[in-house]
Amino acid sequence: MLLPDLPASRTEPDGSAVVRLLSYNVRSLRDDTAALARVIRACAPDVVCVQEGPRFFRWRKKAARLARATGLLYVAGGATTAGPLLLADLRAHVERTDETLLPRTPGLHRRGLATAVLRFGAARLAVVSTHLSLARAERHEQAGLVLAHVRGLGEPHAVVAGDLNERPGGAAFRRLTAELRDGRAVAPWGGRHTYPAPDPRKRIDAVLATASVEVLGCGVPAGLPGVTPADLRDATDHLPVLAALRVPVSGPARAAA
Repeated sequence: MLLPDLPASRTEPDGSAVVRLLSYNVRSLRDDTAALARVIRACAPDVVCVQEGPRFFRWRKKAARLARATGLLYVAGGATTAGPLLLADLRAHVERTDETLLPRTPGLHRRGLATAVLRFGAARLAVVSTHLSLARAERHEQAGLVLAHVRGLGEPHAVVAGDLNERPGGAAFRRLTAELRDGRAVAPWGGRHTYPAPDPRKRIDAVLATASVEVLGCGVPAGLPGVTPADLRDATDHLPVLAALRVPVSGPARAAA
């Protein structure tokens, strides 16, 4: 059964913008990259928050290849953020970017944040791609660092998207949603569970937004044109989360520090 379509990308008469945002853990491009590209293209996103993006040998070339295959442009992240990466289409004007590495716990993987402030006509949106720790205590601490990072951007309209490695109700998830709204909970659309892709049983990937951003729908897409169930299984070990967001008109751009 096909899902009702999410709103298409557009500029509203009042100047606000409907933005389609995709969050996707691509497992370092170790799986079927052609299937991955088909999934991303079919979602028709304005912005993609990637987790486990290319970050080792020739990572920039691999990131550029992914961007070309999906008809998007590389914006920020990769090895510089230990995996999180941002892609966007030509509709998004990049005002500024930030690449942040979070404190490292010995013996655990380094984590980071890929950030961009994007303008869609008169609407401006700060976007943060993140991938939290597998370790509970570190994950909870990182959730606090993500919130502090969002506050420090000085942007009223912001979204955090990524692999949280935790289900709703967990301590880190609850810490994030104390300040940000869980898109799936606010406007459920599509499927719920995101992992593992062949037999999804957990919702550990999410799109979270500030209260000023209206979530029009959020969930795992199905019935994508030109995409088979095998494509979703073979592209990577997570399923994507697609959200449609209405971003209000913004004030003048803040000068970069």
